[in-house]
Amino acid sequence: MEKEVKFSLVFRDMWQSAGKYVPRVDQLVKVAPAIIEMGCFARVETNGGGFEQVNLLFGENPNKAVREWTKPFHEAGIQTHMLDRALNGLRMSPVPADVRKLFYKVKKAQGTDITRTFCGLNDVRNIIPSIGYAHDAGMISQCCLCITYSPVHTVEYYLDMAKKLIEAGCDEICIKDMAGIGRPVFLGKIVAGIKQIKKDITIQYHSHAGPGFNMASILEVCKAGCDYVDVGMEPLSWGTGHADVISVQAMLKDAGFKVPEINMQAYMKVRSLIQEFMDDFLGLYISPKNRLMNSLLIGPGLPGGMMGSLMADLETNLESINKYKAKRNLPFMTQDELLIKLFDEVAYVWPRVGYPCLVTPFSQYVKNLAMMNVIQMEKGKERWGMIADDIWDMILGKAGQLPGKLAPEIVEKAEREGRKFFTGNPQDNYPDQLDKYRQMMWEKKWETGQDDEELFEYAMHPAQYEAYKSGKAKADFLEDVKKRREAKEEVHMANDQTKILTVDVNGQPYRVTVAFGDVNPATLHGAQAAAPAEQPAAVPAGEGKEVLSPLEGKFFLTKNAQETPLKVGDKVNQGDVICYVEAMKTYNAIRAEFSGTVTAICANSGDSVSEDDVLMKIL
Repeated sequence: MEKEVKFSLVFRDMWQSAGKYVPRVDQLVKVAPAIIEMGCFARVETNGGGFEQVNLLFGENPNKAVREWTKPFHEAGIQTHMLDRALNGLRMSPVPADVRKLFYKVKKAQGTDITRTFCGLNDVRNIIPSIGYAHDAGMISQCCLCITYSPVHTVEYYLDMAKKLIEAGCDEICIKDMAGIGRPVFLGKIVAGIKQIKKDITIQYHSHAGPGFNMASILEVCKAGCDYVDVGMEPLSWGTGHADVISVQAMLKDAGFKVPEINMQAYMKVRSLIQEFMDDFLGLYISPKNRLMNSLLIGPGLPGGMMGSLMADLETNLESINKYKAKRNLPFMTQDELLIKLFDEVAYVWPRVGYPCLVTPFSQYVKNLAMMNVIQMEKGKERWGMIADDIWDMILGKAGQLPGKLAPEIVEKAEREGRKFFTGNPQDNYPDQLDKYRQMMWEKKWETGQDDEELFEYAMHPAQYEAYKSGKAKADFLEDVKKRREAKEEVHMANDQTKILTVDVNGQPYRVTVAFGDVNPATLHGAQAAAPAEQPAAVPAGEGKEVLSPLEGKFFLTKNAQETPLKVGDKVNQGDVICYVEAMKTYNAIRAEFSGTVTAICANSGDSVSEDDVLMKIL
């Protein structure tokens, strides 16, 4: 009898592996019937991960998006699944237990069938509570083994983890090969071993194409007994994304597996709609380099799901580095040079912080730490000079037990700064908060929503939810889309022999049109005297010493409801956290370098700030 293998379309991850955003709800509803018509998908990943946060960044309601997007699949008998980051829920930092419980109830009510739960540290203490939360909500609990390649991540390591999760009552196991660096034979041994632990346990394999292993890996895990395989489809397959369903189907059919047929007419319809969405605005956030397979990813092991945001982050970080170099008449760095330096630094940092699996949020933490090290060292400063609080929580054990040992230099730094290591249950560090958020919504006269779904969104993404409610998120998003479209049009309009550049002259940026070869100046697009580039608004007046931003990002006075924002007139002590700059999805605490009184707050929460912008004044 032929072994049956079923397919799951990871539609959300397809987009976020390519770029920053996912389609809007109107686009999702438009493509859903064609996906169903393809007839080859038993499951579709609809939400979780960054989906809800992205909708808030659009300035739109994520609850409306999930409900409308999952509905047609339910009606067609196709299961939907979401990605859950265990202790971190849907964000980059830990979530209180009461918010995690509400999370499952809300998503089940909205139409989500399966919760795929993972912990980037593979700490089962963070995953096991989710099994109970899922069952209480009436959902299927699928628990992940996050695959990486290191001296501590052996076959035995993963089988021990699977055994504990199965004993705890999970319904399914997901082999989450988020970077696509799992070696095929290694993965086959893991799947075969899990089937020996429990013969009838459902196993689903998730991988990314980037390094080039995953087609061979899919074949090996299916031979070992895998039941479901995650797939993508063109034009967002391969590269940092996933293997295309057509290729996977052909390979498995040839190997003798029973696989579903594909309605190719519907496939082409979905393909066309994906391209339409990219042409609308989503393509503005997709780097062409993310559409390429890259063996360089084998070294750092960074996951495909974060490569979309990584390339966008590189642009900002490169600009920061080159501003520094311009002021000192140093050669500029290229994006490729920065990427290689980053990958090399990841390889240096990762073992020294205990080999966390490079998956959200810990892939982001390791990448951010490596990037900060590169930026600091390029500016003549020391490595490890800037470590965000969330990263410290990982290092100190507050997010769970690290798989490997910390390097002495990290331990010594923690001890120098008076930081305490934690060995207890990570959830105990994060007390319940729902009552506080419910009270805050009542004070703001905000509805908690159907099934308390609005309360959940506020508690999960407080800063983004407030920006959504105020209208700031939508305004910022539309402005960003406008700027990107204009920049793209400028490139098309400029003559092949011209290029529009921003140059630094004695610390003053100028926007100029540069011509190469024999060109008539009168024909240059925008030919005119060089004018200073737009500068930030003047800093509000106030006495005192300036607190400067150490990096580019978004300014926030607080990062959650537990904190009380500073106001003018408040006294601060040296070392106090006075505000945050959010960059690369991480809140970086800004601490007072001296004691005094706050005389001016020079930015509003959510404002974009550049390196060396004045954030506050303290006298």
